[in-house]
Amino acid sequence: MQTSVNTSLHSGALSRTVIPTIHGRPDYDFADALTKVSPKAQAKAKSTAQDFEGMFINSMFSQMTSGLTGEGPFGSTTGTGVWRSMLTEQYSKSFAKAGGIGISKDVYRELIMQQAKSASQTQGKQA
Repeated sequence: MQTSVNTSLHSGALSRTVIPTIHGRPDYDFADALTKVSPKAQAKAKSTAQDFEGMFINSMFSQMTSGLTGEGPFGSTTGTGVWRSMLTEQYSKSFAKAGGIGISKDVYRELIMQQAKSASQTQGKQA
């Protein structure tokens, strides 16, 4: 997720606000949602989104290597199935931490939007 800097002159002072972008355009809805969700919840949502992307990538890697036979680390010798599953799991985690394939950004945005909506509804009932 990219961000853009919005510069405005407010009350004689120059203020800079970081606005997240989606598809190259400012995402004001997401920026507003981030103000309604606590930093702790944001960190948890980011971690959850990254874990989800890691599981998805692991599923892809598992499918890619399932039909491999022969010699070597991806061969069909005794014990390679367990080793291969651990290797693909670690590969998928490192791919997700390095930025992945873009799924976690969209999942993170959706989680934050849902939490902000829930917070707004709860706040509306209390008022």
